[in-house]
This record gives sequence, structure tokens and C-alpha cells, in this order.
Amino acid sequence: MVLLLLKSLFNDIFILGFPITSEVRIKYKHALFLNPYIERNATNTMMLFPPTGLEYVATSAKGIVDKITLLDLRYEKDLADTEELLSFISGSIDIICVAIGWDRQFEEICHLLNRMPDNIPLVVGGYKATEKVEELFKTCPTIDIIVRGEGEETIQEILKGITLKDILGISYREDGRIIHNPNRPLPDINSLAVPDRTLRRNEYTLAVNGVKVANITFDSVLSARGCPFSCKFCTFSLNPLGQKRNYAARSVDSVVKEIQGLKAKVILFSDDDFFANPKRAQDICDLIIERKIKKRFIAQARIDIARYPGLLEKMVKAGFKALLIGIESPHDWILTQLNKGFNQETIRKCFRVLKKYPILYSGYFIYGNIGETEEEMLYIPQFAKEIGVDVIACNKLRIEKFSPLKELAQNSPGYHVTAKGELYSDTYSHASLKKIGRKIKFSFYTPSRYVKILWKNIFVTKFCTFSEILSLFLALPRIIASVIIREKQTGRLKDSLKRTFIKNA
Repeated sequence: MVLLLLKSLFNDIFILGFPITSEVRIKYKHALFLNPYIERNATNTMMLFPPTGLEYVATSAKGIVDKITLLDLRYEKDLADTEELLSFISGSIDIICVAIGWDRQFEEICHLLNRMPDNIPLVVGGYKATEKVEELFKTCPTIDIIVRGEGEETIQEILKGITLKDILGISYREDGRIIHNPNRPLPDINSLAVPDRTLRRNEYTLAVNGVKVANITFDSVLSARGCPFSCKFCTFSLNPLGQKRNYAARSVDSVVKEIQGLKAKVILFSDDDFFANPKRAQDICDLIIERKIKKRFIAQARIDIARYPGLLEKMVKAGFKALLIGIESPHDWILTQLNKGFNQETIRKCFRVLKKYPILYSGYFIYGNIGETEEEMLYIPQFAKEIGVDVIACNKLRIEKFSPLKELAQNSPGYHVTAKGELYSDTYSHASLKKIGRKIKFSFYTPSRYVKILWKNIFVTKFCTFSEILSLFLALPRIIASVIIREKQTGRLKDSLKRTFIKNA
């Protein structure tokens, strides 16, 4: 009888290890922070940079739990096998924290979550997790808590055993219902500890199809959150709750101090726009130069950085080798629709300035816009060549949950938006847009384009040293062999060769 009463009391206080109504505190000994994406056929770009958001959250747990394990399944070849991973979790982990940031592999990740042990609390967060709270709870009965929005402060309260009803920014299960607590106010960015790189179990390095080709290591630094601009296609400045993440920048000294402590040779500033405050960007460059930090930097920027030649000169001195610039479209009416704040002529003027500096320029473009014709889409590669862009990345327009373009898409006859935010129309299906995307790519990336990119990397920007390029060429036989093995394993070798022949015919 006493045992039954104790069991009843225990069930009232805890639901799957989490306190709901009691002030009782629990202590987690070993927390797992998991990046669940598996890149078995990964290209090098998928593997270059760490899961920065997850690293921030894992670092915030230091001192609260006895041990932290951070697993990036892109690199954990042994644990990428589900059985091995589950065995590891069952043997030593007592709380699991998983980040879901993207649509890709969503079904596979849900399958993995549903195989997690029932007796270990499962907490899920990340951009897509926040956006798909109801869907995840319905699809994955193993999930106990979903952290909505930025998770550093929230995970600390969860790990401390704070009563769930008192934790802002979470959704959780209680008595067969889903409880949604109020949103958590966005934290002061300067109050957040930078990622502890010692938690990593691997280096982020340049590899092609799993073959390491050069001793170039990569890392990322988040110097600010949010964006001061309001491009209609973009929801990155909104969290999936629709909260505007106002531009918030870390102190200049804290950013440069973090860079000084990094071993990686190439650093990506993962800010939406590193140059949103030109004066601050110049101060960072000045401090990098003053402290004689020898790194290669990549950053995202808007074309209006061309208005600051003094800053561009400082950037070159500080080691900035590449800029990722959101151009989006060569057509004025689309630029207006996307609320970019500039037109084609402005783009041309800016690139006449930018081309004077030894920096590699990668241009982002969007095709499949509402009302855009195939002829207009296929002008993208020609325009990119005209203005002097070195590399392009083209993506189909997506309509996310809180996108300002959602109403326009819904009110445009013949246009449709899938549950995943993919836009297509009666005129341009998914298949036809994919075909147009391939045409854009192969129109721009000719053999001579690859030669130009290589030349600029070695002799103009000096992004890669001659020895690093030599390492790449020496690795080519191993890369080709790995591709052949992979194609044979998947039974696609003949089809691949056939596709290659048709493209080159």
C-alpha cells in the first residue's frame, strides 16, 4: 500500500522525468546534444561548417549537467548507424536534445526520434522544430518537449529541473494534451557564451565525397543576430513564431577575441549581414589587423557595401576572401516584389566598384518567382556574367509560414504552396522548375568558368595556397575512385555516365 502511494505521488510530480507541478529539482548527469543530419553522399559544402546554433545551446548547459556529449552525425560514421547510436544512448545518456533546423531529411529524423528510448527525456529544438510544433508532436510520440525560438536560456531551465509550466518558450505533453507556454523574450546577445569548441569530436575540413583533399579547416562565428532589413522572401530575421529578431550585435572586442582563439584557417561570419553596421565592421577589421590575426574570412553582405571603399580596403587587409551577396534577381519588377530596396542599374553600379577588389563574389539568385517566365529565369546566368559575379547559387522561391509573400501567392491564380513551403504553378511544375534550375547552372558553369574561379582563388584573392591546390589535384584519383564506388553501390553508375555524356554532347 505504501509503495502504491509512493508510486502515485511520483507520477503526479514527474512526467517522463520532467517536473510539472512540483518544486522538486532533478539533476541530469549526461546530456546528449545531437545534430541528426546524415550526409552519406555529402558534397564538401555540406560538411564544411559546424552546427553553430546547436553548439551555442550545448555550451549553455555547461556547469548544469555533469557531462555533455555533442554529436554531429555528418561526421560520426560509426554512430550514424541507428542501432549503434541507440546503444550508445541507452548505455550512458539521461537526456537527449536534438536540433531540427531544415526541411531536408525531416521524415528520416522523425523515424530516428521515434526509436529513442521511452525512459529518456527527449527535447527537440531548432528552426523547423519551432515551425512544426504540432506536426512533430503528432508524428513523434517520443518527444516530450519542444523548445521554441532561441534555446540557450530555455535549455538551462529544463536541465535545472524548473517546473515545466514555469518555463517560457516551450511546448510539452501533459495528460494527453499539448501545452504551449508563452513565448520567451529574445535574450541579450552579449549575455550568451560563445560556443565551446572543445565539445567537438571532429574537425571541419575540406573534403570531396568523404576524401580529405587539403589541410584547410573551417569554423563559423556569429557576431550578430537578426537583420535590419525586411526583404519579403526572407523569414530568417523572424523566428518561426513570427517574432522579429531585431538586429543585435556583439561587442567588437568579444568577436575578435573569439576569432583569436580559433584554430581553423577559414572563418565564416554566419550573420545575416555582417556589414549591417559598416562602422562596426570596420572596427572589427581594424582590430584583426592590429592583433595580426592571420585567417581567411567569408561573410554575407548586401550590394550596398560598394558604397564603402574604405571598408572594402580594410576587409582585404584583414583577410576577407569571399563575399556571399543576395542579388536575387536581374529584373526590377521582381526586386520590387521582393522588397530588396535596389534595382538592376544599382546592382551594375555596385559591381563596377566591387570588381576592383581582390575578393571572390558569390551571388545568390531566386528563380520561380510569382509571375516570372522561363525566359526571365534563364537570364540569370547571363546577367551574373555581365556584372562579374564569380560563383552563383540559385534556389527556387519558397513561401515559409510567416513569409510576407504568402498572401500574394495564395491570391495569384494558378499558384500553389505545399506544406513544405515549396511554390509551384500550373505553368511551372516542380519538375519543370528543377529542369530550369539545371539549365541556369550549366549555362553559367562552363569549363572556362571553372578555370576563372581557380585562377582567381590562387592568384587574385589568394584564398587557396598553391600547395592546397596541389593537394586537391593529388587527391583527384581517390575522389574519382570514391565516386565510382558510391555509384556502383547505389546502382546508378550507368545512368550517371549517360547523364554526363548527354550534358557534354
